[in-house]
Amino acid sequence: MITQTIPFHLPYLSGEEDKYLKDAIIRRSFSGNGFYTKLCEFELKQLTSASKVLLTSSCTHALEMCALLLNIEEGDEVIMSSFNFVSAANAFVLRGAKIVFVDVDPKTMNIDPLHIPEAITERTKVILAMHYGGVACDMEAIMGIAKKHGIKVVEDAAHCIDAYWNGQHLGTIGDLGTISFHATKNIHCGEGGALLVNNDTYGELAEIIREKGTNRTAFQKGFVDKYRWIALGSSYLMSELNAAFLYSQIINVSAVTKARKVVYEMYHHGFEAFNSENRFCDLVMSNAHVYYLINPTLKPVEQFAERLLQKGIQTAFHYPPLHKSPKGVQICHFSGEDVFTTKLSRNLIRLPIYSDLNQEVVIDVVKTVNDVIEELN
Repeated sequence: MITQTIPFHLPYLSGEEDKYLKDAIIRRSFSGNGFYTKLCEFELKQLTSASKVLLTSSCTHALEMCALLLNIEEGDEVIMSSFNFVSAANAFVLRGAKIVFVDVDPKTMNIDPLHIPEAITERTKVILAMHYGGVACDMEAIMGIAKKHGIKVVEDAAHCIDAYWNGQHLGTIGDLGTISFHATKNIHCGEGGALLVNNDTYGELAEIIREKGTNRTAFQKGFVDKYRWIALGSSYLMSELNAAFLYSQIINVSAVTKARKVVYEMYHHGFEAFNSENRFCDLVMSNAHVYYLINPTLKPVEQFAERLLQKGIQTAFHYPPLHKSPKGVQICHFSGEDVFTTKLSRNLIRLPIYSDLNQEVVIDVVKTVNDVIEELN
């Protein structure tokens, strides 16, 4: 029986954050690209096998770096799913791009590759593949389309630390990838992100863009006698204090993933009757970032969520479709028919999932949710 409210999310803590923060202070290491930045980048490179990893102040900023690296200009077109966080669209719109949305695959809520070819024009420059909840898009199909048409691929792997597709870490398959370390993610530093560079063409320029468009990194390495303004850029560096906090979590990422998968698997078995036709997570490859149900009651999803809250379970919806938002209506275009994006996003409800969610509590959540489903039907 649930006797107190179960929060939807609790940010992970390793228990050693203060140790590394104190060390950063002792080192007087505060601004970016210092000792802990390099440690984090090394650990992430080992984990992901990306050609280059650069910590950033957010995943949003990593996406903005992608737009700069790919030289997005006025009139260029970027294809993505409308079921997405606004940062994905903003990063390219800020450079003058037109966003072209296509429908999602109902089994994953990811962009459906079947609809991408019909959205391609002579102005298409990028396909953005957002891996929802740490579950991979069909990257074989997407990369095949991109190669055929000479289009770059950016993986929005914000949810995807320690998540894979055919053995490759998500974010390392396309030309560029991004990861989030926001407090809502499996591991975090409050606010933070990383750029994964998989095409060596962009490695040196990525460092310049991250350092406000200067070659300061080359100067620090002794390659030039002074640093200069080389290209467009901004202040995209993560603070060393954030990096120290993040380091305490990166070194525990495998344990975090394992614990979340236990919760996910318990949910999967507990709700088997409702998700058998909507299998959206292969636990061998996913990091169990999200567990959701497509509203299995006969009542509106808001009523479902309210009833669960009354029973002590916090839940959450997710992205409202970007093409239905005020700004999206003004400046974006939906290619083809919106069969699933709006319908499913309105009916998607996420359940609590975090690494230290007690298994007995999970059993209570499963029972309570099933009781409410029966009640509302």
